[in-house]
Amino acid sequence: MTAVQGARARARIEITAAIKDEARRQLAAEGAAKLSLRAVARELGMVSSALYRYFPSRDDLLTALIIDAYDAVGAAAEQAHATAEAADPRAHLARWTAVCRAIRAWALAHPHEYALIYGSPVPGYTAPQDTVDHAARGGLVLVSIARAAYDDKGVALPPLQPTLRPEADRLAAALAPDLPPAVALALACAWAELFGLISFELFGHFNNVVEDRDTFFAAAAERLGREVGLLPKP
Repeated sequence: MTAVQGARARARIEITAAIKDEARRQLAAEGAAKLSLRAVARELGMVSSALYRYFPSRDDLLTALIIDAYDAVGAAAEQAHATAEAADPRAHLARWTAVCRAIRAWALAHPHEYALIYGSPVPGYTAPQDTVDHAARGGLVLVSIARAAYDDKGVALPPLQPTLRPEADRLAAALAPDLPPAVALALACAWAELFGLISFELFGHFNNVVEDRDTFFAAAAERLGREVGLLPKP
C-alpha cells in the first residue's frame, strides 16, 4: 500500500467512525425509526451524495450500528468470562453470573444501542443474515460455560417435560450438539430471561418495584445459571 492509499484508508476509517457516532447521537435523540442519512450528512457538513459512498442506504447504516452493538456486548461478555476464568476456571456458576452482570452493565451504559438490538423492531428494516454471527457472541459465551461445567461434571441435568423433548433435541443439534438436550433448552430459556430482566430495568418496568437492582440482578442471574444446571464450586 502506498502512502497515498494509506492516507485514504485512514481517512475512510475516520469518516466512517464519524458517521456512526452521529448516527448513534440521532438514535439517542430521535430513535432508530427516524434515523436519516440526510440528517447525518447535514450534521457532519457533508453532502448526501458523499455519505452514500460510505453507506448506500439507511438500512446499511443501521446494519453497521447493529453489528457494532452486538460486537460490543459480545466483547463485554467475553472479557468478563476471561477474567473470571483466570481467577477460577472451575467456578462455573460464578463465571456465569459475572458474564450476565457484564452484559447488564453494557446495556445500562449504552441504552440506545441496547434498544436498537433488543428493543422494538425498526419499521421497514430487516436485519440481514450477516448480523447473526455477531448476535451470537454473548450467547456462545454462556454456552461455553455450560459446556465446561458439563465436562467438569458440574451440571445437574434440569428436568425436561416429554412434550418439550423434540424442541430440546432441535436446540441441542443447532446450538450445542455436545450438551444434553435438557441443558440446551434451559440455555435458550435463560438467554431469553436474561434479556427480559435487563429490558425490564432499562425500559422502566422496575420503577417503584425493585430498588436494590444490583443485588436483585445478581441473584436472578445466579438463579438462571442454576436452572441451566450449573452447580456451585464444590
